[in-house]
Amino acid sequence: MPCVIVLIALFMPRLAIFFIWVFSDWLSRAYETTLWPLLGFFFMPYTTLGYMAGMLNNEGHISGGWLFLVVICAVIDLGAWGGSRKMSRKSK
Repeated sequence: MPCVIVLIALFMPRLAIFFIWVFSDWLSRAYETTLWPLLGFFFMPYTTLGYMAGMLNNEGHISGGWLFLVVICAVIDLGAWGGSRKMSRKSK
């Protein structure tokens, strides 16, 4: 079952965030408020999932490999934003 969740998270991160929110308390344990996961759902879903994984597996702080994971997720999210801007320029 965890492998299915990881595959959903890789290909459909917003769906994974929704399932995690509905079926577990991981988001409430990783984030103090609901504002950050909500913003992450719309703007940076991979970073939201990476930060949540790091917070849950590292007793409330991000360091080492988990920090690397969060940075990679942020680069992927920002790349998606930059790529969509570049494609919209080509279509004009």
